[in-house]
Amino acid sequence: MIEQIIRDLEAKIRAENISDSGKNELLQSLAKLKVEMAAREKTSVAREKLHVLKNPVEELRASVEGFEQSHPKLVQTVNSISNTLSNLGV
Repeated sequence: MIEQIIRDLEAKIRAENISDSGKNELLQSLAKLKVEMAAREKTSVAREKLHVLKNPVEELRASVEGFEQSHPKLVQTVNSISNTLSNLGV
């Protein structure tokens, strides 16, 4: 599913009326994302102890923080893609 989303994004980036530098920046970020995803799949992630949380918002917050800690490069790459798309008005 993630691979399909990446392919769809690549196709849209190539088809959209975006400057060459913007396209290159986005495609480079997507390439980094692919590398990080491949690395994530190859390595086993240590599971954290499950905590009973008061509500789903706290559970989501804890999950995101854990993901950010265990995959900082992936989070940085996704944030970079989001910022670039936002700056381009996409």
